Amino acid sequence: MSLKERITEDMKTAMRSGDKERLATIRLILAAIKQKEVDERITLDDAQVTAAIEKMVKQRKESVAQFEAGGRADLVAKENAELAVLATYLPEQLSEAEVDALIGKVIADTGAASLKDMGKVVAAVKAAAAGRVDMAAVSARVKAKLAG
Repeated sequence: MSLKERITEDMKTAMRSGDKERLATIRLILAAIKQKEVDERITLDDAQVTAAIEKMVKQRKESVAQFEAGGRADLVAKENAELAVLATYLPEQLSEAEVDALIGKVIADTGAASLKDMGKVVAAVKAAAAGRVDMAAVSARVKAKLAG
């Protein structure tokens, strides 16, 4: 079963169980997928669906930061609930030790020695991790390793 089919089945389950918050978030996911398919005139595969969900996660995290700064606890709770649903469709995240090992391996494989090589290291890590790691944190770690 593809990821898109799983999301559709989960939507049906949420409808039957009356879980309105989960249903609303799943409908947002399906709307984002459909929008991308219509815009690009393609059918998304699992990797592209994962990328769309990652984009939604990033948006929610940015919103949480803004709402916390504005003192809107009600909206923070709503965004965190959506984040929890979105996270169920992402692959299991790598641990910090696994991320450090992957970064070390990529640096060794690419022969990166300075901050000038940061772009190719981050790109290689992104390709290898494929949605299982926060790329902002990876970027900061790669920068620290190459600088120090």
